[in-house]
Amino acid sequence: MSGATKTLRMGLIGLGSMGRHHARVIRETPGMELVALADPAGDAWGVAGDLEVLPDVEALIAAGIDAALVAVPTVYHEDVALALAAAGVHTMVEKPIAATADAGRRVAQAFEDAGLVGAVGYVERCNPALLEARRRIADGELGEVYQIATSRQGPFPGRISDVGVVKDLATHDVDLTAWLAQSPYASVSAHVTHRSGRDHEDMVVATGRLENGIIVNHLVNWLSPRKERQTVITGERGAFVADTGAGDLTFYANGKVPTEWDRIAAFRGVSEGDMIRYAIAKREPLRVEQENFRDAVLGTGDHIVTMAEGVHTLTVVEGILESAATGQSVHLQPADVAAVAG
Repeated sequence: MSGATKTLRMGLIGLGSMGRHHARVIRETPGMELVALADPAGDAWGVAGDLEVLPDVEALIAAGIDAALVAVPTVYHEDVALALAAAGVHTMVEKPIAATADAGRRVAQAFEDAGLVGAVGYVERCNPALLEARRRIADGELGEVYQIATSRQGPFPGRISDVGVVKDLATHDVDLTAWLAQSPYASVSAHVTHRSGRDHEDMVVATGRLENGIIVNHLVNWLSPRKERQTVITGERGAFVADTGAGDLTFYANGKVPTEWDRIAAFRGVSEGDMIRYAIAKREPLRVEQENFRDAVLGTGDHIVTMAEGVHTLTVVEGILESAATGQSVHLQPADVAAVAG
C-alpha cells in the first residue's frame, strides 16, 4: 500500500485505559479514519461516539478495515493478532507483543508470512527526550557509551490485573535500552519481590550486558509514592539524563578544568563540567507513534517497533523472570539476539 493521499480505515479493539487514548489519537491523526471499534466488555470510557461497539475481532474485520490497533489484555494478544494477520490487516499490538515469547514468535511469523506491517506499541520510543538522546548518541556526542540505567517507579496502577511489574513496566525499559544502544541484550540477571499480596511481582532490580558491551541496569516498581521515569546514558564524554515524565533531556559534560586538589587530582577519572538542558519540541508520544504506524503502512516511513524487536524484548523479560526464579544469570540464545539488528 502506498501513496500519502490514502486515508487508512482503522479499527480498534480494546476500549480500556489505553484503548480510549488510542481512539482519540487515531481520530486526530491525518491519514487515519476510525471506522470500527470492538470490545466484548463494552465502552466503559464512552469513546465510541456514533460508532457501534462490536463484540469481537471477527466483527471488526468484517467492517472492512485496512489496519488495526490491538489494546486488549495481554493474554488475548496472540489470538486477536493472528486473526488480523489471516485477514490481511496491518496491525499494531500494544506492548508486549504477546503473553509469552513463543506466542510472540508465532504472531511475528504470521505477519511476515502475510507480507503485512506488524508493529508493537512501545510508546516510550516516541518520547521527545529519548528521541533527542538517541539522535545525539548516534551523532557521537557521548563518544563511546558505557552504561544505560533506567528507573521507573511509582504507585500501583489500578488498570493492571494480568501481569506483574516486569511485563507491564520493565518491558518499556528493555525495549528503549536496546533501541538507544542499537544493540540487543546478551545476558540478564535479576531479583524480584512480592509486597502487595498479589500473585505477580511488584518490584524488580535487573542488570545486564548488551551484545556491544554496554552494561545496563533497571530499577522498576509500582510500590513507590514517588513517581520517577528516568534514563541515564553514561559515555566517555559525559552523561545524558532523560526525564521521560517531563520530556526533558539534560547533558552533564565531563569537566575540562584541571583540579589543584591533590587527593582528587590523583584519581584518574572524570570531573563535573557544564550542564545543559536542551530546548526540544515536545509532541505527544502517542500521536508520534500513530503517525509512525500510518507511515509504515503507507510505505513512507520505517520508524515502528517491529514485531521481531517485540519478540526480543519479551525474550529478555522472560530471562529476567527466569533469573529471579533461579538465582542464575540468563544468557540469551543467538537466534533471539540476531532477531534485532540495531
